[in-house]
Amino acid sequence: MENTICFYKDSKSAIMALLIKSSHTGEGIEFLTDDSAYQQVAYMGHPAGHRIIPHFHNKIKRTVDYTCETLIIRKGILEVVLYEKQVEKYRFNISPGDVITLYSGGHGFNVIEDVEMIEVKQGPFMGSEDKTRF
Repeated sequence: MENTICFYKDSKSAIMALLIKSSHTGEGIEFLTDDSAYQQVAYMGHPAGHRIIPHFHNKIKRTVDYTCETLIIRKGILEVVLYEKQVEKYRFNISPGDVITLYSGGHGFNVIEDVEMIEVKQGPFMGSEDKTRF
């Protein structure tokens, strides 16, 4: 059976990336991260007619030490390379419908087939201070 939720961890067991494959299904709300994660990720599967109670989120001051980004693959194949201390640790492909959240370590990408994707990340963007390229 295919593993449809994949956690990629560094040598200290910290999550580097969380991949939800397009084939993943489930019912109800499935939180994939714990409450202390600086980017919360959940999978939700609800039947027609289900109602999510209207709500809003309260203004709460939070401190964000690292930028977390999520990629949603709409078309094509993207090779993901994850690095720990600038040394390659994982290499794998993601495809349409896959969603990956990048938490820690370095990452790079190689486009295998023409890609369309959506990136969601924390802001504000800090210019040249925002990232280190290697």
